[in-house]
Amino acid sequence: MTGGTVIRRARPDQVEEIRGLTLRAYAKWIGVTPVKPRPMTADYDAAMRDHRFDCLYRDGTLAGLVETVPQADELLIVNVAIEPGHQGHGLGTRLMRHAETLAAEAGLCATRLYTNKLMAENIALYERLGYRFEKETRHGQIVAVHMVRPLP
Repeated sequence: MTGGTVIRRARPDQVEEIRGLTLRAYAKWIGVTPVKPRPMTADYDAAMRDHRFDCLYRDGTLAGLVETVPQADELLIVNVAIEPGHQGHGLGTRLMRHAETLAAEAGLCATRLYTNKLMAENIALYERLGYRFEKETRHGQIVAVHMVRPLP
């Protein structure tokens, strides 16, 4: 497939591709955060069984992904990862909006996410997208910022 951007649900045989993209996308945070970001250490074999992955392709090439899982009446956005060469072009926003659409179609009332407090540019993006700060929690050396976006 060539031309344009499309989002498709991931297949189970894409685990290694998803793991690789995530490692490349989060590499910029090594040295900023005291430990590797959680998506860099996740068990993607288990995640592929338990979560939904939607992959964004640009001109036929995997450029990003969003990982989600329903929790009660909300959709948790576990991971949004964009290939470094594709970052800064609105693909993360497109995947976030895709997750919100999935939540609305499932009759859920909100989307939720957690991010490292030191990832300030991500927090700023989520705020621009309508996510609001809920609370902070400490997990060892990490402070997680909990954010939620109620759906209309």
